[in-house]
Amino acid sequence: MGRFRSVLLAQADDLISLVYPRLCLACRQPLLRNEKHLCMLCRYDLPETGYHEDTGNRVARHFWGRVRLEAAASLYSFGSGSKVQKLIHALKYENRPEIGDMLGAYYGLQLRKSAPYSSARLIVPVPLHPLKEHRRGYNQAARFARGLSETMGIRAGTRALERINFTETQTRKNRQQRWENVRSVFRVKDAGQIRDTRILLVDDVVTTGSTLEACARALLDAGARGVTVATIACAAHL
Repeated sequence: MGRFRSVLLAQADDLISLVYPRLCLACRQPLLRNEKHLCMLCRYDLPETGYHEDTGNRVARHFWGRVRLEAAASLYSFGSGSKVQKLIHALKYENRPEIGDMLGAYYGLQLRKSAPYSSARLIVPVPLHPLKEHRRGYNQAARFARGLSETMGIRAGTRALERINFTETQTRKNRQQRWENVRSVFRVKDAGQIRDTRILLVDDVVTTGSTLEACARALLDAGARGVTVATIACAAHL
């Protein structure tokens, strides 16, 4: 009976896939039955950086002289129109929060083997303004943090930081304009959980780094013992 039921469920799944095909979020091709979110080809083809194994990687160097970080890395590098950019777009604008969970859990398997990241005791996502989070329905950085927490075994403090001002979109601003836009908008909500604690600060993308810099400064000013940074992706032109 159990085998018969399994066959019926598989056939029903195949029928549903014909009418509503499940597509790979990176290449938009139909997924096979055992694939989820990403096809096997894209899983192996996406441009992983390996930056968590290189303390002098270009993401880390981007913050040198700006804010004191113990380490910084990104899972992927992306350019305009790339598969990674499509993934990020789906995560942020197509109501696909599970992408953050998936990529966080995947990256966590790598970061837990790297001392600067695994030594963190709290994972803190870059916060959205409550109005923007309400409109989107979730904070994509918090979903990434949740995935990381699952495989790294480190608690995620999704409300440790708050954004106290609603800022304009950063998309078309240069580095200086982005810094002016975010320099005073983040605040630590509970200094007790930050003080003398190593923090893993996470976000979806690093472009100019202004948002991450502002958050790291707020955490360090609140007494964090150290801050490392991890993002899903970094801009190719960083």
